[in-house]
Amino acid sequence: MPGTPPARYVYLGPEGTFAEQALRTLPMARKARLEPAPSVPEALDAVRTGEADAALVPLENSVGGAEGVTLDEIANGAPLIITREVVLPVNFVLAARKRIAVETISTVAAHPNAARQCRGWLRDHAPGATVVEVLSNGAAAVAAASGAYDAAICAPIGAQRNKLAVLAEDIADHKDSMTRFALVGRPGPPPPPTGEDITSLAVYISADRVGALLTVLTELAVRGVNLTRIESRPTGERLGRYVFFLDCTGHVAEVRMGEALQGLHRVCADVRFLGSYPRAVSPSEPRSARAHHAPPGTSDADFADSAAWLARLRDGTL
Repeated sequence: MPGTPPARYVYLGPEGTFAEQALRTLPMARKARLEPAPSVPEALDAVRTGEADAALVPLENSVGGAEGVTLDEIANGAPLIITREVVLPVNFVLAARKRIAVETISTVAAHPNAARQCRGWLRDHAPGATVVEVLSNGAAAVAAASGAYDAAICAPIGAQRNKLAVLAEDIADHKDSMTRFALVGRPGPPPPPTGEDITSLAVYISADRVGALLTVLTELAVRGVNLTRIESRPTGERLGRYVFFLDCTGHVAEVRMGEALQGLHRVCADVRFLGSYPRAVSPSEPRSARAHHAPPGTSDADFADSAAWLARLRDGTL
């Protein structure tokens, strides 16, 4: 009998992007079919329709900030869930079809985030170059290889795949730049807690009123849930209406996180659960800094003890 077909994972393509490089670091990708998608929306749509089992897409960069397209796509349409994250050091190169003097370059293809991260270097070394924004770092490499542009800002793997000459290496203005990627799949049970987890949410505030965001944050704070990231995006309905993306330390299986989600559900117009998944950590990060320890009174045992105490109050056995 035929065996089970390999999983199919898509990533922001074309081949040779940082997304492909990040996907290849995951153990589950080693035996899977890896295929590029032209854009983030198309990658995520492939998951929604069942054409792919998961998609690896960028979430944010330490210099360029959030990937707005990714956030918009996972906040709208059929639900999707983040199951893993990958944090990848970003090393940009300037590459061209053949070796040319950098100062003679007139057009450079680049993803918007790449262009922002290399703005200073380009100003100093190729002041006459015009940057043309493309969908991905891989697309920039392909465009340079086709001759559409004089050069490209891309990943080293992109230059190699497209047989480009590397004119300059490590051209980012910030040498310690990192990009965070998410492996996104269809809804299902989240991976079990590891003690080093993140829960991601998209929260819609019910009304534009004084203290509305504070009410949301209070639901987390009073239960000892640490907020590590907050990002707002317009909903597209009208000016002034936003959805807030939250990253919190903890897992939906933990009582404090569960109670926080219940609280948010009560006070918000809508809460979209985007997943609980292991936090990506650097091997050099001290073990003591990785796990998030619940504040006193917010562990699962503390919640169980307080629930038992309330039950005794109610039935008169205290």
